[in-house]
Amino acid sequence: MKKGKRKYRDRREYLIQAVKKRRKKLKQMAVEYLGGKCMICGYNRCINALEFHHLEDKRFGFSSRGITRSWRRTKEELKKCVLVCSNCHKEIHAGLVQLPSVRMDEKRGENGKARASRVIPCQITSRER
Repeated sequence: MKKGKRKYRDRREYLIQAVKKRRKKLKQMAVEYLGGKCMICGYNRCINALEFHHLEDKRFGFSSRGITRSWRRTKEELKKCVLVCSNCHKEIHAGLVQLPSVRMDEKRGENGKARASRVIPCQITSRER
């Protein structure tokens, strides 16, 4: 056997690392797309503590079943989400925090800054109990 010849397990490890890298890049892009901070408290110190809260029914999770999706499909799903930190996300689902009724979407003004464009109530947490 030649020295330096790749084996199956080397290729497997390479693919695992490539998927991790792609997911990390997609999360960074998604966080930037939604403003880069928690829309409730403004937290932005650790990207791992930022989560996506769906305002409408979920079509898919961002990395469910080990699938990495395209940026186009990810953006379509992000249009139905808001960016919140882990603590605020838990408080939303516990009913302790109410989401602001205005959210930013991808429409941009002439200066490139996001602008409020539509009101979207959260259908998941706003139903009566």
